[in-house]
Amino acid sequence: MIKLAQYGTKHGHAAGKLRAMQTNAEVEVVGVFEPDERQREEMAQSDSYAGVHWFESEAAMLGDASIVGIASEGANVESLAQTEAIVRAGKHVWYDKPAGENWAGWQRVIALAREQELLVQMGYMFRYHAGYCKIAEWVHSGLLGDVFAVRAHMSTSLGKAQKEKVSVHCGGVFYDLSSHQLDQIVWLLGRPVRVTPFMRNDMREVEGFTDNGVGIFEFERAIAIVDIAAMEPRPNARRFEVYGAKGSAILDPMEPAENIRLCLDAARDGYDAGVQFVEVAPQSRQDLYALELEAFLAAIRGRREADRSYDHELLVQETVLRGTGLLRG
Repeated sequence: MIKLAQYGTKHGHAAGKLRAMQTNAEVEVVGVFEPDERQREEMAQSDSYAGVHWFESEAAMLGDASIVGIASEGANVESLAQTEAIVRAGKHVWYDKPAGENWAGWQRVIALAREQELLVQMGYMFRYHAGYCKIAEWVHSGLLGDVFAVRAHMSTSLGKAQKEKVSVHCGGVFYDLSSHQLDQIVWLLGRPVRVTPFMRNDMREVEGFTDNGVGIFEFERAIAIVDIAAMEPRPNARRFEVYGAKGSAILDPMEPAENIRLCLDAARDGYDAGVQFVEVAPQSRQDLYALELEAFLAAIRGRREADRSYDHELLVQETVLRGTGLLRG
């Protein structure tokens, strides 16, 4: 058994990540630390946190030598500092996105993890999404030819209170959600040579809040467009599109996925010329969390290499911050 804990409960994925740990046969959940006393009291009464042990302090959790790794699940404004504390304590970290707005701070965390050979795995669940994995396989194998364009749409619907919480971040809803798509895009295309953000407040409900954002990411021979809005009616029409010189792949809907529209200029690799629909295995969000955790555990145990490198985790966050305009260029 691997002993894990959770730091924070305010991230939108926190309850799901705890459940993934609780239902994994290899894991013993030692406890949870929530620094906000009011939040802790609320969570202690919820079904999601029923029966968990609550640490009285950060030191009590980080000082427990039996704990091997910690899920970092604080709110976005606090999670980077909490993650740094976890790494400084010598523990592996499963860190829910995105990796903060302090670029120098995130670089420092990764440097500390490298020095101690600690795993830092970001909580990008689409890395384990059958549709995204299939598209990445097609791109990396050359099935689609040279990729010249990617489009990603991942809007949501936020109430005023949620918008106010997210408004503290440069880029607002774009900062909050674009990282899921940028994680995929840089995995396919590498580092953008130029980024142009368009961050707008179109509904004017919360002053200074980006509720409608578009990022243009230019690569040496390709362009990617990511658009995120905060006021799209549910169910959101989320989709991911990749266009190459020999074929295209469109994942629509993104979640829950059903199939990928694959179009090829000629028959190859077992696929027909023209349009066909490739079925995607059904996965719930909780299924994806479970797969994330399995990868985290396997890397900790040395059963396989980490699915993404330190450099990739740095690149994703740099690209997010360039996309919101916090970093220039």
